[in-house]
Amino acid sequence: MARPAGQQQVAAAAVVALLLVAAWSAPGGVVGAVTCGQVVSYLTPCLSYAMGRAPAPGAACCAGVRSLSAAASTAADRQATCNCLKQATSSMGALKPDLVAGIPAKCGVNIPYPISRNTDCSKVQ
Repeated sequence: MARPAGQQQVAAAAVVALLLVAAWSAPGGVVGAVTCGQVVSYLTPCLSYAMGRAPAPGAACCAGVRSLSAAASTAADRQATCNCLKQATSSMGALKPDLVAGIPAKCGVNIPYPISRNTDCSKVQ
């Protein structure tokens, strides 16, 4: 049985809040120039697909992926983005790791690391 739309919105809002708290719990609240809050903002439109509730990433999701890719222009930014994505994929059981990992490719964006709980973000350049 599908959840009512209101419950889905509450779940998505809880995830966003959780990630924002995680971002601000890092020393200084910022790692590189890209914050976890920004990562969440760019990728929130991808949640429906990442949970398996949409057949493909939507236009807003892909626009967010492209914007995030452009914003993460330094190694420090990419490491911060990687760490945030790693936290999100580890802490939210409703996300389907295989779908999450495939979002950049489905949006035509190449990122230099896999989106996975096992990625060593310190090696991301």
